[in-house]
Amino acid sequence: MSSIPNVIQELTDLLSRLPGIGKKSAQRICFYLMDRPRDEIVRYAKGLIDIKDKISHCPVCHFITEETPCSICRDPKRDASQLCIVEDSMDVISIDKTAVFHGKYHVLGGLISPLDGVGPEDLSIDLLIKRLDQVKEVILAINPSVDGDTTAHYLEKIINRYKDIKVTSLARGIPVGGDLEFTDEATLAKALEGRSLINGK
Repeated sequence: MSSIPNVIQELTDLLSRLPGIGKKSAQRICFYLMDRPRDEIVRYAKGLIDIKDKISHCPVCHFITEETPCSICRDPKRDASQLCIVEDSMDVISIDKTAVFHGKYHVLGGLISPLDGVGPEDLSIDLLIKRLDQVKEVILAINPSVDGDTTAHYLEKIINRYKDIKVTSLARGIPVGGDLEFTDEATLAKALEGRSLINGK
């Protein structure tokens, strides 16, 4: 029988499901929170609820936003002829921090992964196709992995139907199996600047 109160145990179990947090870290967080003032805990709780209630996906690019469309899609200074395709919203944030890319983004919302039952229809590819008419270059900024390569090849086939679109990918300065989210800004900047041509256009 555990001497830990059920409330602490349940919260520990919930927190340990978060990425990068193990049981011990989750338990430490629980005990930290237990000693904080109640109004601070209420702010944490409100922040979590607001994430679900106030944040949605942009209907144009699928990036996270509080407004429709998102601030990136609304920005007239962005080059609409360049479209950077990424797996998730964290990748947009990581690339934008480099201040090298000034085009627009498209967030897939995942990668094609047959083993996990994720197919093209589960991603925002339909939204992407609607945007291709005004695009001159597509940058495939997708994590170099088996699923990433599968997704990139699938997208390349679709984009190649549009004869005037150049398709490039990030230079492979990013390690295979690595995530854009955890790649430093200097490496991301170099990868963007050294992107390679895929479809010869």
